[in-house]
Amino acid sequence: METIVPNWPAPARVRALSTTRDGGLSQGAFAGLNLGAHVGDEAALVEANRGLLQQAAGIPGRLNWLNQVHGIAVHPVSNEYDGAPEADAACAHEAGLACIVMTADCLPVLLCDRAGTLVAAAHAGWRGLQNGVLEASIKAMGCKPAEILAWLGPAIGPSAFEVGGEVRDAFLAEQAEAVAAFIPSANEGKWLADIYQLARLRLARAGVSAVYGGEHCTFSDRERFYSYRRDGQTGRMASLIWLAE
Repeated sequence: METIVPNWPAPARVRALSTTRDGGLSQGAFAGLNLGAHVGDEAALVEANRGLLQQAAGIPGRLNWLNQVHGIAVHPVSNEYDGAPEADAACAHEAGLACIVMTADCLPVLLCDRAGTLVAAAHAGWRGLQNGVLEASIKAMGCKPAEILAWLGPAIGPSAFEVGGEVRDAFLAEQAEAVAAFIPSANEGKWLADIYQLARLRLARAGVSAVYGGEHCTFSDRERFYSYRRDGQTGRMASLIWLAE
């Protein structure tokens, strides 16, 4: 099972990774380590894949999966987890409780504090990003933004993420600097958006300057990543962060 471990100066107690589609038991359109239970894959295979992930990561408690809806709700992870709460981010301050988000082009953002006492994960598609899921996650952590480190996991790259003018307008209405994250597409009225740059701008405005990652493109690397924009019916990767004992 290939995973991507963030290259960031997080405290030793902070553990984090993003999965790829390598490994796992799913077949066909979901071939590999599909972790999404909502995409049409066989439930038993998804459950087995999730078990493989937990075993490989060495997380002691149960994994806290979310029902993601492109919103900005942040779920506080606890040992009393029962089912998948409707949220697009999670935060935790106890050891062994993993914050997890699933993606297949949307941007996963992992967060921790410099002291190694708080972690969070956010699912930042363009809607959630524009509506403030990163700001909500920072607020839920409850520490000074300057004390936060952020890592941007695998997402659709700037050469592949074509959006309409309404998406660009929505970001520019919130933050004029976002103009730099859009370039005209070859298709009239369309723009190529850099979701990594948009996230960095939002984080910087919120007071988070220590931002890492952002070098992968899920759309262009078919062998390594699931991509909803590329394939339509496809699996989901997971990005997770937790505190070790």
